[in-house]
Amino acid sequence: QVQPVESGGGLVQVGGSLRLSCAASGRTSSNQAMGWFRQATGQEREFVATVFWIGGQTIYSDSVKGRFTISRDKNKNTMTLQMNKLEPEDTAVYFCAVGFGVNRARAQEAYSYWGQGTQVTVSS
Repeated sequence: QVQPVESGGGLVQVGGSLRLSCAASGRTSSNQAMGWFRQATGQEREFVATVFWIGGQTIYSDSVKGRFTISRDKNKNTMTLQMNKLEPEDTAVYFCAVGFGVNRARAQEAYSYWGQGTQVTVSS
């Protein structure tokens, strides 16, 4: 069993920065991936970014590429999402997800464990 816990959300102005963190307790494995998804009010949950434990490969959605950076700390089993140049469209609840043997990193179904989410609000 894995329990991801997010932290670091909040309110920021347009163009500002926030850092989200996710700590995953329980099972760990070299073939795990940890990712971020987000869900704005009235919209479906969408993929943001993922990092793979083996090799540290990262994948980003087009909407955040160049602005967000995902990274991992294998020793602590934690992940961070550095969000820069935030836009009102980034306003959403951000969820941390953990999966093992992830093949389709952008698909929610690839992840078995989810955090409760943390709110990010970007004001204009």
